[in-house]
Amino acid sequence: MHGYSAEALHTTAAREFQAHRHFLWGLCYRMTGSAADADDLVQETFVRAIERPPADLKDGWRWWLARVASNLAIDALRSRKRREYLGPWLPAPVETGDDASPPGRERASPDMSGERRYDLIESVSVAFLLAVEQLTPRQRAVLILRDVFDYTVQETAKALDLTQANVKVTHHRAREAMRAYEETRRPPTREHQARTAEQLREFLIHLQNQDVAGVEAMLARDARALSDGAGEFYAARLPIVGRRNVAKLLLGLAVKHASNASLAFRMLNGMPAVVAEVPAPHGWAPRWVFQIELGPDGLIQSVNTVLASRKLKAVRFATM
Repeated sequence: MHGYSAEALHTTAAREFQAHRHFLWGLCYRMTGSAADADDLVQETFVRAIERPPADLKDGWRWWLARVASNLAIDALRSRKRREYLGPWLPAPVETGDDASPPGRERASPDMSGERRYDLIESVSVAFLLAVEQLTPRQRAVLILRDVFDYTVQETAKALDLTQANVKVTHHRAREAMRAYEETRRPPTREHQARTAEQLREFLIHLQNQDVAGVEAMLARDARALSDGAGEFYAARLPIVGRRNVAKLLLGLAVKHASNASLAFRMLNGMPAVVAEVPAPHGWAPRWVFQIELGPDGLIQSVNTVLASRKLKAVRFATM
């Protein structure tokens, strides 16, 4: 059927998988917002490649591996949405170094469709991943393949086993569902990264100094705080909304943890973040990631804290 012996096919599948592993992981992470889930899905894709390789190899391996990974990710998303999640959900942080989104959306090659709307850094940002979390799993797959990886309608249809008409309709609906994100969209440009880093450092100083007025002055009136402990650690089970409420929460936590915390600044998901470690009593998180999002007026619109251990597997900590 393939023209290969079983041993040769195994070797070929392993080689092709390694060649496309980075792409597959990026696809699965954007599909699930979870580094741990992406690891599992990529491994399962490899198992499928070994056990049930494509019958038709005329188009190469990449399209087939993307098809397997996309459909595994859709199944994983559907399964997750059926389970109760304790508290707010936030994407798992991933380290992105000093990369920034370019100011434009240049086509990477003449063969691309020109439909790409989000570059690789913006599409792992917390804001983007929270936005696509509102889509259905299939809408999310179509949007990511079309608007991030620049698949054509035909390629997307082939990857997801859909008709081209279905891809077009699903893509249109996905973009409509992303309208709120588009209206407040702020890609992680160098300028935006630098401004956020400056505000983050100043905000931490106010928290450490228990400067109530300073903290409140940096928060938007409708600021919100999201804490993702996944039920593993003490964390607010609902979003905390409003300048005074957010300030009260963060100042209280700073009193409890700031003096013993070890802090490091990193670039996570395309934006500045604080990675913290602290000797913690039972029930409290020993490690967490802290990020802020600025509104158009430069005030802090959102404060996001990820505490769940499984969510932090892709982040370097001093004691790990």
